[in-house]
Amino acid sequence: MNEKKNVTITDVAKKLKLSVATVSRALHSHPSVKESTRKRVVDMSDKMGFRINEVASSLRSNKSKTIGMIVPKIYMYFQSQIITIIQNELYKYGYNLIILQSNDSLELEKQAVETLMSFRVAGVIAAVTLYTVDFSHFDVFLNNNIPVIFYDRIPDYENDSIKVCGDDKQGGFEATRHLIEVGCKNILHISGPLQCYLYKYRSMGYKMALERSGIPFKEENLVCHELTHENAWSTLVNAFERDPSIDGIFTANDTCAIAALEFCKSHNLRVPNDVKIIGYSNDNRTAITTPSISSVEQFPNEFGIKTVSVLMQALNNEAGAPTKYVIPVKLVRRMST
Repeated sequence: MNEKKNVTITDVAKKLKLSVATVSRALHSHPSVKESTRKRVVDMSDKMGFRINEVASSLRSNKSKTIGMIVPKIYMYFQSQIITIIQNELYKYGYNLIILQSNDSLELEKQAVETLMSFRVAGVIAAVTLYTVDFSHFDVFLNNNIPVIFYDRIPDYENDSIKVCGDDKQGGFEATRHLIEVGCKNILHISGPLQCYLYKYRSMGYKMALERSGIPFKEENLVCHELTHENAWSTLVNAFERDPSIDGIFTANDTCAIAALEFCKSHNLRVPNDVKIIGYSNDNRTAITTPSISSVEQFPNEFGIKTVSVLMQALNNEAGAPTKYVIPVKLVRRMST
């Protein structure tokens, strides 16, 4: 039995009576090709089953149209939102996106770096693990003139990368100040590990709000761990056994805020009468709980657009000196406070 012959770009060009160069430009949406011609080429390519081999193309031209993205956990609300926005923005510039998940494992993050290097990506967008304090494994990109944009979870020191982050210190400050303004005097803060940039700065905002209001900071009221529902529940059990007078809870993500609401209901603590709760990220779920949960909006749309914008500048050698872009946050008040 004869094997089916692979369709080549030359076959498509012959069928349309066009040059191979014209077909190639049409398939890459080159501005010199008329839209009517581009459509003919795309339709015929689909009909004949021809697909461009992007890896081979990048090897020949030494130019890649693929961006690599490393994320901690795809299912996290903020990450899932920003992935969609970044993919849509990159598409506008003609770039594809490869997404690799570290699952908050430093070993998997390092493997992801090696994988993206083997794919010859044009640039990298990365939010690092909770435990990444040494970023030297990303130097392989910078040493090969591949721009790296760190977003959300970024290095807390100067290096040759570009950073896009939320105003986490201000967000932590506004969340805590709001709890104080509505009467809270004994506020528990459930944070992620403090070696992670964003949790470090959210907790700094928490402490700053307490200090400015003349409320003493209690070490036992700042609890740090991975922000899962189960961990939050365990923390709340221990915290309220230790100190039943806790009247405010600020969690560094909304998953833990939802856990706090469920905990209060199960322990006959009325929200917001007995305990007030505020989360972080403005997850869609916070608007439909009973009562709805106050949160800090991070604006993933602005985050994603800015991240792609500065990446495109870097790819076009227009980025200038490495810098940090800070996306403002906003307090969203709901029934839990």
